[in-house]
Amino acid sequence: MSTTTTEAPRQTGIAWTPLIWIGTFHVLALLAFFPQFFTWKALAACVVMHWVTGGLGITLAYHRLLTHRSFQFRYKWMEYFFTALGCAASEGGAVGWVADHRRHHAHSDEEDDVHSPNRGFGWAHMFWWMTPDITSIHTADYYEKWAPDLNRDPVHVWLDKYHYIFPLASLGLMYALGGLPWLVWGGFVRTVTVLHTTWLVNSATHVWGYRTHETRDKSTNLWWVALLTFGEGWHNNHHAFQTSARHGIRWWEVDMTWMTIWTMEKLGLAHSIKRPKLTHAAPVKSGSAAAVLAASRVKSRTDDETELVGSTN
Repeated sequence: MSTTTTEAPRQTGIAWTPLIWIGTFHVLALLAFFPQFFTWKALAACVVMHWVTGGLGITLAYHRLLTHRSFQFRYKWMEYFFTALGCAASEGGAVGWVADHRRHHAHSDEEDDVHSPNRGFGWAHMFWWMTPDITSIHTADYYEKWAPDLNRDPVHVWLDKYHYIFPLASLGLMYALGGLPWLVWGGFVRTVTVLHTTWLVNSATHVWGYRTHETRDKSTNLWWVALLTFGEGWHNNHHAFQTSARHGIRWWEVDMTWMTIWTMEKLGLAHSIKRPKLTHAAPVKSGSAAAVLAASRVKSRTDDETELVGSTN
């Protein structure tokens, strides 16, 4: 699939604050190459914190809960707690994150998409936030258009405004628990890996992989991104059924986030879970012209469910 830029250049600016913040994490993560900062416990801390901040925070809370409302927590405080975990991933506050993602779904791989590969793989992966288009700057009007529900919740507004507290707190926790090795691996390296695996959903799963469903965008399912992002790599499934809490539909499409939501439901901690209902259908061509995939169509369990995005008028 071609990623040649087809859209006209737009007026952009440099987002200095996130650029310096995230750039600093990348530089500090290089300390991992020094043997004195490595221990197996520090590596384990990296893996656990990757799941806590990237899996529970970004994938479960920011994406499936807040952006698409594919399920609800039994207690409101749980929504705020898991949102705080997402803040610790250094991807900004939830209100801005959700607003960008809802706009992406409303204009996926179109001119108004926040991070379409149509403008180049690098743009989709990270340049979109480094030099943002002036139409996607996080203003009050932007928040109100794309995330009015969160923008009117005082707790979410506070969490979004002071989101930087939580990554700093996570760094302090890592240092307190394991000294410099834990800080380097559970703090700096973990942050960089969570960022890049999240960005791979924007870039790689709109370029490589297979397509089970004929969506109006170029979304694909990509197994290795799914493993790195706890199920987010089944991106074509997600774009076909955006409010479904389950992204991995076939038995071999492993979706750890769905397993977590399912477990929470069984424990009585989650409810109003939206599921896809499998029905057999004819094969659908994948993104590669040479590949043909015998696919199962997916039908939403609720016919009246709609995507939670702002008005495009």
